Amino acid sequence: MRKITILLLALILGGMLIPIGFAIDSNVVITYGETTYSNSNYKSFVDNFFINQANVDINNVGIKTISADQVNQISSGITGKSYNSGQILSSALVDLNDNQNLKVSVDKSKITTITGDMYLSALKSAGITKGHVYVTSPVQATGESALAGIMNSYEEVTDVQIPDSVKEAANDEIYTQAEIVNNSGVNADDLSNLVNQVKDEVAGDNITNHNEIVNIITNKVENNNINITNVDIENLANSIEQVQNVQGDVNYYKDQVSDVFGNSTADGMLDGFFNWINSIIGANS
Repeated sequence: MRKITILLLALILGGMLIPIGFAIDSNVVITYGETTYSNSNYKSFVDNFFINQANVDINNVGIKTISADQVNQISSGITGKSYNSGQILSSALVDLNDNQNLKVSVDKSKITTITGDMYLSALKSAGITKGHVYVTSPVQATGESALAGIMNSYEEVTDVQIPDSVKEAANDEIYTQAEIVNNSGVNADDLSNLVNQVKDEVAGDNITNHNEIVNIITNKVENNNINITNVDIENLANSIEQVQNVQGDVNYYKDQVSDVFGNSTADGMLDGFFNWINSIIGANS
């Protein structure tokens, strides 16, 4: 009888520990471009993509919208572009339940410029190393605005703000590559591979000198037989130099989210709670 009483008490206390919104998966967040979210047909298309690709219950995930103002806060200072509320189409889902390695899945039929490797490279530049990211759009779009949504999703899931300097560097990397692809016609995957090679060498040798970075890019361009202009090389060098200059902020962000990526507080709390129940039952059996 005493065992049953203790068990009932424990279950009641356990119910008090479980939040009311327990059905919502706090490790999954969708960010819709505001144009997509306001159009039911567009939103339905995006939802179906996420349901089929990410295998999620669309009704039990976090949802946010990304506005033109949010995108313009970053883009206007990088490319000078300014978007209106009818142009924010690309949408993203971030799933931290799949957190062994960072993965990016892009709907290539809709996202015309930014590739999965480009997102992957920019996110790693920002210190993001885990989670599965899915990107799509209801109609064809470059995918440039999706990065703002992806970063917003990571902030929502982890409850840790990404430093503005890091966001700017990552966005500049995306925009720079997008501009080169648009202007030169170079293959996006080839360019992304080139950028990763340069970033690895620059980071490995801790190079911050602009001219040295230009020389490294020039050598990689020749070795990979990629046809881009000297202006493109300069722009890439500026972008990679910016990434290098914010490494202190990147490392700070990594430290802040290391516990989030490595553990689940809720799971640990519940495991400890049920271990406590077992210890009481065992002691009174």
